[in-house]
Amino acid sequence: MAAEPAQRAAKARKPTVEADDAGEFASFAQWREVSAFIDDMVARHGYSRAELEGTLSRVRFVDSAIQLMKPAPASKPKNWTAYRARFVEPVRINAGVSFWNEHADALQRAEEQFGVPAEIIVGILGVETVYGRNTGNFRVMDAITTLAFAYPDTPTRQARMDYFRGELANTLLFARDSGIDPFSLRGSYAGAVGWPQFMPGSIRRYAVDFDGDGKIDLRNSPVDAIGSIANFLVQHGWKRGEPTVFPAMLDQSSGSGWEMFLNQGLQAKFRLDEIRAAGVQTPAEPPSDMLFGLVDLQNGAAPTEYWLGANNFFAITQYNRSFFYAMSVIELGRAVRTARGI
Repeated sequence: MAAEPAQRAAKARKPTVEADDAGEFASFAQWREVSAFIDDMVARHGYSRAELEGTLSRVRFVDSAIQLMKPAPASKPKNWTAYRARFVEPVRINAGVSFWNEHADALQRAEEQFGVPAEIIVGILGVETVYGRNTGNFRVMDAITTLAFAYPDTPTRQARMDYFRGELANTLLFARDSGIDPFSLRGSYAGAVGWPQFMPGSIRRYAVDFDGDGKIDLRNSPVDAIGSIANFLVQHGWKRGEPTVFPAMLDQSSGSGWEMFLNQGLQAKFRLDEIRAAGVQTPAEPPSDMLFGLVDLQNGAAPTEYWLGANNFFAITQYNRSFFYAMSVIELGRAVRTARGI
């Protein structure tokens, strides 16, 4: 994925923390689980044990990464209006207009090559980093190693540590393949890097050299970021020329049946006729030959907002597994396009 799902959901609801080198040395290389990780890297990827022990001895334990990864209180209601206001706002819209004007050629080329509209790419870059302004200042090695071996106590702790151990391996491999010091990588508290906030594994799988300079650089090349986002979306199911969402209204009468379409995962899998038969109305006329999912944007004490999400909406949720995130990307991109006036 572009950035790891739990991290990205947490990132959406917590303030940005510009922390980083404030961690403490934890002698990670002496931990039993780290020793097993080193053995695996030696066996599978040809590292020397001494090299990896030396590298991991430089890692700092970052408690703030652990605190930021903890789930939000379950009692806190979701509020789409408040969430949207954080991202679809004048600073991002104005910065998006400037970015689009400066990189119009690259955005058009990405749309032609991958079929992803410029406004979607612009929306993602605006939500993620305000067009490269806020890319994170944690040392990626510190954040990922801490989460790989000291993830907070949650029901999915072991699965999350397994994930971050994979990302630690990807960090080391990416640095070796690129000829860079892994400690030069800075990013989010979960290790997401650069303009588009790709996790190291996503950099290795989906990033592209879109500016043609012979290297992939998501930290310094917005053009590489543009092409890489487009490639990521296509690899996760984006279909050229298809829509993203349609507004929906629900028949709230008893027994209408639309509730069965809620909480059905991040996939468009229902026919329009069966959704309508359950009491879902659409002011617009969606294509009858496409599949959809019912998107609920909860609004605290205010009424929930509903949409029909098509395949391309759910492709965006593979970047961040959140309906709020995907709608913010769509609406920010539309706002930038409108403000640009072209």
